Amino acid sequence: MVLEGSADAGTPGSLGLRQGPPKAPRILPAPPPDTLLLGKEPVKYGELIVLGYNGSLASGDKGRRRSRLALSRRPQANGVKPDVVHHISTPLVSKALSNRGQHSISYTLSRSHSVIVEYTHDNDTDMFQIGRSTENMIDFVVTDTTPGGVAGEGPAAQSTISRYACRVICERWPPYTARIYAAGFDASSNIFLGEEAAPELGFEEQQEFKWERAAKWRTPDGLMDGLTTNGVLVMHPAGGFSEGSLPGVWREISVCGNVYTLRDSRSAQQRGKLVENESNVLRDGSLIDLCGATLLWRTPAGLLRAPTLKQLEAQRQEANAARPQCPVGLSTLAFPSPARGRDIPDKQQPWVYVRCGHVHGYHSWGCRRERGPQERECPLCRLVGPYVPLWLGQEAGLCLDPGPPSHAFAPCGHVCSEKTARYWAQTPLPHGTHAFHAACPFCGAWLTGENGCVRLIFQGPLD
Repeated sequence: MVLEGSADAGTPGSLGLRQGPPKAPRILPAPPPDTLLLGKEPVKYGELIVLGYNGSLASGDKGRRRSRLALSRRPQANGVKPDVVHHISTPLVSKALSNRGQHSISYTLSRSHSVIVEYTHDNDTDMFQIGRSTENMIDFVVTDTTPGGVAGEGPAAQSTISRYACRVICERWPPYTARIYAAGFDASSNIFLGEEAAPELGFEEQQEFKWERAAKWRTPDGLMDGLTTNGVLVMHPAGGFSEGSLPGVWREISVCGNVYTLRDSRSAQQRGKLVENESNVLRDGSLIDLCGATLLWRTPAGLLRAPTLKQLEAQRQEANAARPQCPVGLSTLAFPSPARGRDIPDKQQPWVYVRCGHVHGYHSWGCRRERGPQERECPLCRLVGPYVPLWLGQEAGLCLDPGPPSHAFAPCGHVCSEKTARYWAQTPLPHGTHAFHAACPFCGAWLTGENGCVRLIFQGPLD
């Protein structure tokens, strides 16, 4: 084994290794008193929300498998930063990584040459890991999302989400900056980016070892970097996540946190171009796609602008108090309580023709089966299209503003404010190897129609 040299952490978003004498230590401000010792709530860095579940998993949020996770300051820092680089022969990789307490990233360049970057403890950061694995080192267990907000109860056999998909590093002191990195450390505190597995490892470990011929390369400054098999994509909204937001450009994040343009396809060997003027810092409204599930990052300040669950409930009660009526059956319509359950329409449930937006009660006439099993003709305007029940969006973190529930996504019927509906309707989400498609953030259904959403037209009571 040849020791290449020790190094200090450098700028965020890069591997941060350098040769030569160490730089002067960074002078940190005096840390605030430990909030846990004072009996207060720990500092919250932000929240990760999985798109497509409308407030909770279908089977309920349990432990680390949930639809939403708050990242908070840990009692003790568990972050790591790059420290030492080793160039060794590949057959010695497993021996070199036998210390389970030593975090490291291994880049297998050939059958006879590997580069191992050792990581050391960082007192200034907290690390949170996300992936499909249910092992203890994963803080947020994520499974593949299908339209309708359905996820497998266990690890999916054909899942495209990695067991150790990515990691988020948060600074423990103000301004509590959060950064995203591709790949997470496994049970042995290692990340393997290689071409073929070591024979000493079991089958499951071999699959994670090789990362399916993961792309990796030397950077211009002589350091190492790489991409995971299906990649970790990030999109930052233009103008923040607020009423005036517009979708940004999707980028790929490397293992070392650098930003690249997208590959030709999700698992292509050729990396995209380095985007030097962008960083891996998460902002309010940043989207993280793990090839099977998409997560939304909300900052504490951003969540203050979002509606609360109490506000959403007040909007539901206000809508029901207006006593909207079916224009044909003249029955009074009402949105059911979220506690009632999902996917079972109430007898007073509002239904909508998603092409025109006219709201009715449920009825069985107007079918146009020659155009499709779900096609109905609106009795008011004669437009033919899907006829679906309306469901209020209950995941407040997906809303851009606390505006009234005036629009519904087509064709699923989830209801939210106009600005929220229009933002998500024009936001392309990754799908498959190289496709993008707008989807309802509350259930994951692909949006259809010219605008992807429709303004709801209610009829008030005749009296």
